[in-house]
Amino acid sequence: MQKNTLGRSGLKVSRFCLGSMTWGGPTPLEEAHAQIDRALAHGINFIDTAEIYPVTPVRAETVGRTERIIGLWFEQNGRRGDVVLATQHTGGGQRMVRHGAAITPQTIRTAVEGSLRRLKTDYIDLYQFHWPNRPTWRDSRFPDPGRRADPKAVLRNMEDCLGALEEERRRGTIRQFGLSNETAWGMAQWLRLSEAGVGPRPITVQNEYSLLCRHADTDLAELCLNEDVGLLGYAPLALGLLTGKYQGNVRPPDTRLSLLPDLGGRRTEQALGAVDDYLDVAFKHDLDVVGMALAWSAARPFTASVVFGATTLAQLDRILGQLHLSLGAEVLADIERVRRAWPMPF
Repeated sequence: MQKNTLGRSGLKVSRFCLGSMTWGGPTPLEEAHAQIDRALAHGINFIDTAEIYPVTPVRAETVGRTERIIGLWFEQNGRRGDVVLATQHTGGGQRMVRHGAAITPQTIRTAVEGSLRRLKTDYIDLYQFHWPNRPTWRDSRFPDPGRRADPKAVLRNMEDCLGALEEERRRGTIRQFGLSNETAWGMAQWLRLSEAGVGPRPITVQNEYSLLCRHADTDLAELCLNEDVGLLGYAPLALGLLTGKYQGNVRPPDTRLSLLPDLGGRRTEQALGAVDDYLDVAFKHDLDVVGMALAWSAARPFTASVVFGATTLAQLDRILGQLHLSLGAEVLADIERVRRAWPMPF
């Protein structure tokens, strides 16, 4: 499988990344381990997790379980060197972790040590902040995401956190640093401070990105291209919408829709209309819509890797069977026509 370099680092990762947020929840340990084995056999060397996983729903008794499952896989087979491992520090507002404390130098040391222990490793390849401390768009932790944070306080916190990350880098506990769910303004500030010598330069930003969610195109894409920051696009199937399984007002049991009503605001009439049209494109060109959606995301010039997840091995096998796909000009033209008809479906 094609490998891409993350930012200006020497880390080379597969163009697809195995996400893990269901492991220890609906996906039991044995099946999670089988997923890792299957993914590595198909050329994937990149696994993304987070200290708060599994999710949907987040429960106090399961926080950290996904990292433990990955750690047990390393312990059983000794293949830590075969995997580029990314995990995430939970931000403020999530009360299941550290009582909702914001990210600070003190929480960084605690969070890193906890992840290392659960993952049964002495280093993390890519350490990410899961959410910004400040209110941002579509952030359900804050009742008013348009509320303006004090920029001086935000920048002071960024400086302090970069200093703590540099200490971890020197200790050898983390190799590289990235952000998640960050904005173009936020990324610009992290980059500016790092280039001033405050701490490590972020090499990635992990944000939602799919045929249905193209917010990164409006500004973040330009930053990624010009500043050598790789997009790790998560939810490339839009939480299952792009599989087509929710069309026709269907609500299959034991799916994310049964746990997350309307998929966090994503299951709109506009989104369902867009999915109908994307299904038509796939049918017209004799493609699996899952493969079409993944191939489109991976081919974007600013995408470093596409983070996908699967609850079951059957779902994973469907995805792995599509990762070779490359989209031709006619397919891309039809996709663009759908985008123009449904530019921002949620």
